[in-house]
Amino acid sequence: MIALKYSAGFVARHMGLSYSAFKMLALKYYTGTAARWMGIGYSALHSLSSHSDNQIEDEVAKLLQLKAQLGTDDGKSKFVLKTPKGTRDYNPKQTAIREKVFNIIINCFKRHGAETIDTPVFELKETLTGKYGEDSKLIYDLKDQGGELLSLRYDLTVPFARYLAMNKIKAIKRYHIAKVYRRDNPAMTKGRYREFYQCDFDIAGEYDPMLPDAECLRIIYEILGELQIGEFLIKVNDRRILDGMFAVCGVPDEKFRAICSSVDKLDKTPWEDVKMEMVGEKGLAPETADLIGQYVQLNGGIEFIDRLQNDPLLSQNKVAVEALGDMKLLFEYLTLLGATDKINFDLSLARGLDYYTGMICEAVLLQNPNEIQPQQKDQSEESVGVGSVAGGGRYDGLVGMFDPKGRKVPCVGVSIGIERIFSIMEQKAENSAEKIRTTETQVLVASAQKKLLNERMKLVTELWNSGIKAELIYRKNPKLLNQLQYCEENGIPLVAIIGEQELKDGVVKLRVVATREEVDIPRGSLVEEIKKRTNHS
Repeated sequence: MIALKYSAGFVARHMGLSYSAFKMLALKYYTGTAARWMGIGYSALHSLSSHSDNQIEDEVAKLLQLKAQLGTDDGKSKFVLKTPKGTRDYNPKQTAIREKVFNIIINCFKRHGAETIDTPVFELKETLTGKYGEDSKLIYDLKDQGGELLSLRYDLTVPFARYLAMNKIKAIKRYHIAKVYRRDNPAMTKGRYREFYQCDFDIAGEYDPMLPDAECLRIIYEILGELQIGEFLIKVNDRRILDGMFAVCGVPDEKFRAICSSVDKLDKTPWEDVKMEMVGEKGLAPETADLIGQYVQLNGGIEFIDRLQNDPLLSQNKVAVEALGDMKLLFEYLTLLGATDKINFDLSLARGLDYYTGMICEAVLLQNPNEIQPQQKDQSEESVGVGSVAGGGRYDGLVGMFDPKGRKVPCVGVSIGIERIFSIMEQKAENSAEKIRTTETQVLVASAQKKLLNERMKLVTELWNSGIKAELIYRKNPKLLNQLQYCEENGIPLVAIIGEQELKDGVVKLRVVATREEVDIPRGSLVEEIKKRTNHS
């Protein structure tokens, strides 16, 4: 097939390969990569039988070289050094950006009185089973090691519910920042990975309606505003409103969750495609789907809630009526919290996770905020949104699923989509001329002459003992120019320079890197001066 059988056998014998192994190499040759390495084309190989022995030996030499590059035929392929699919490394600059984002988020959580916990990175498989609806297929199962069946955690919410039930905790306000794992199709440029951080804030306990829910939405509002990553919109809905809507539209009870999962795709998929899935794959009557379509394409503010409360169909459903009353109360609280300008009641918001029971929310960034108002719905959401950056909701029944007596602990929480925010912040940093510092060093201890290593080490130790972030160059006799360049390259604001004269006078020459200003500071006052100049108390 690739060459005359005679030529193929001849080449294979010269290479010390079986005929099948030679065919495999020849196929690799025809991928194009091999052709570039060998410097010959299809016709050259096909006509091996008509070439002289010298010509054939030349081609064999090239094939042997290719064999060495591709690896042997004993099953050992050439090792490719890379991170696993859907994961990434963070270099110092990227990590500095990440730490800045984390600090903003953690400060917000603490400002609202949250305490933190930690849970194992893997859970019993049965703990996670049946909690995520259609997304359960994305859970990473671990190989059985002769003990318990385990899975990597899919999110931080289910482990939190397990923690509450196991420890019989009835009330807590907690935050948790940790990695989770999903067997998703990664889209690295959009911040979608298989291993990624989640930043969760949850309030557990019996409280008056919608007060904790309003605070959770306020937290999203504060964090996205402080990060300054662009205009955003927080969509809210209620699972009870969706269930009431499905009921009055004629959806059978057993199809509620399946249809809800279809509605959840409206942020990325046109209504006609979602309808096709409802009817074709999930067996919903076309007229029922059309009725649902009339509702899920509506959205607005508090006046929209008033309109729905008077809707002839929804007003017949007690669950929907109760939920609409709670939604109106939520907007009243949000008005008092000063957050309604970024929040929109949107009936297309469904969130596919099975454990939600009440209010649900999702925050999206807008590419062109001037084109989108909370009261208006662009039919092509993907044209203005760059993806979800936060989400959450109420899950009053999840803890009860783990409690032996089924005791429920009402919970509501939000999760910040940190990886997508990292991607945006990194791009923003690349487009900016501002230099990102990857260390917090306040001062470099430098010397102006040779043979002063001991004195530099004594001074840097004094600074460390006083809580000053200080460095020195790991050379016995570094040039002063090299030390100053190190400060400029790494953004170190101050240089403490010592020389023979400074040692005699009991002073240190403090240099401001940005202005090149130099001033002699008494050694005993150096720590206080550094703290003052670097705003550290």
